[in-house]
Formats: sequence, C-alpha cells, structure tokens
Amino acid sequence: MPPEPTPASTPATAGPTPIRILLADDHALVRRGVRLILDREPDLQVVAEAGDGAEAVEVARKQDIDLAILDIAMPRMTGLQATRELSALKPDLRILMLTMHDNEQYLFQALKAGACGYVLKSVADRDLVAACRAAMRNEPFLYPGAVTALIRNYLDRVRHGEEDADRLLTPREEEVLKLVAEGHSSKEIAEMLFISVKTVHRHRANLLHKLGLRDRLELTRYAIRSGLIEP
Repeated sequence: MPPEPTPASTPATAGPTPIRILLADDHALVRRGVRLILDREPDLQVVAEAGDGAEAVEVARKQDIDLAILDIAMPRMTGLQATRELSALKPDLRILMLTMHDNEQYLFQALKAGACGYVLKSVADRDLVAACRAAMRNEPFLYPGAVTALIRNYLDRVRHGEEDADRLLTPREEEVLKLVAEGHSSKEIAEMLFISVKTVHRHRANLLHKLGLRDRLELTRYAIRSGLIEP
C-alpha cells in the first residue's frame, strides 16, 4: 500500500499592505531622521523621497503613493504650492505638512491648499506616526497649538460678524425648522411667529431645498443634529 501523501504546507498569511509614503524635504539629514521614525513602523513605508516641491510632484506622477509628507519651505516649489498641485493631480492622496513653523498663517494656508494634517518637526518623533495613521483614516491631525489657533480664528470671525455670511439658514428659517421639528402644524407656526401660513409654507420649501431634504422626518433629524431640538 503506497504511503499517504504529505499535506501541503499552508502559506503564511500576508499582512496588510504598508502605507506608501512620499517624503519631501530639502535637507537630506531631515529626510533620513524622518525615515527612521517611519520605517520602524510595520504599517508605514517610505517608498520615495524628494528634495523640493517640484520633484515631489514629479515623483507622485510616476509612483503609486498613499501619503505625501511635505516640508513647507523648499526651493523651486514650496510645500504649499506642491500641496495644491498634488491635490489636483491625485484627489485621493493624503497630504501632511511637516514643518518647523508654528505659524497660524502657514497652518491656514496648508489646510486651504488641501493638507489634512500639520505636524511640527520639533515633536515629529511623538506626533508623526499618529498623524500618518489619522490621515489614512481620513481624519485631520493638528498639534494642540494649531487647534487653539483654529478656535481663536473662528471666535474672531464671530465677533466681527464674518461667520454670519457662512450660515446656511437665516435666523427665521431656523425658527421655522425648530417648530416644524417639534411637530407644530403650519397654522400653529404662523400664529406663533405672527406670519401667514403661506409664508410658513415658503420657508418650509426653502428649508427642504437648501438642505437637500425631502420631508418633515428628515427636517427633524437635521434639527437634532444641529442642536436645535433634543432627541
């Protein structure tokens, strides 16, 4: 009787594909240090380097990358300019700014250009790995001082009346939305706000159109999310 065949060995399960990173900085020593921080993580892999923004854009055209880490101050093309180019070239590419500049103006320009995170070189060994992973989860990453700057900027805009221009709904539309969500009829809302039923209907139609909603139920859900009423 012939011997039974030996079972084939089961191939090892491959781990998840590492995040492919492009690192751009005009100082080779900085790139080397950052690479040491990233390459010791099993889920992160620096697959390309660039010495300035223009080179970073060219590399991104030719290589398949998931994440670009860019310095702000670079020759030929700055990190901010490269961020705008890369965002247009590869909309799905995640971009982090790695900089020595704790500067509100640079922070706002970077976010406006398309960066999803802003990391200071002085704390890169602490923050950069977490920033990379947050970026790939499509979550923003800002150091604590940057968060403070954003809040201060928002409060300044509110104080100067600039935030009103960004409001989607008028104060009257918010009043109507709140009352609709609370279950009041058009007639009741008209009496409470001292307006005609026809005007209530017009506000309600405007609300549905502006918010892209279909009915009272969706208006109610929106009012809960907006904090106009409690669930």
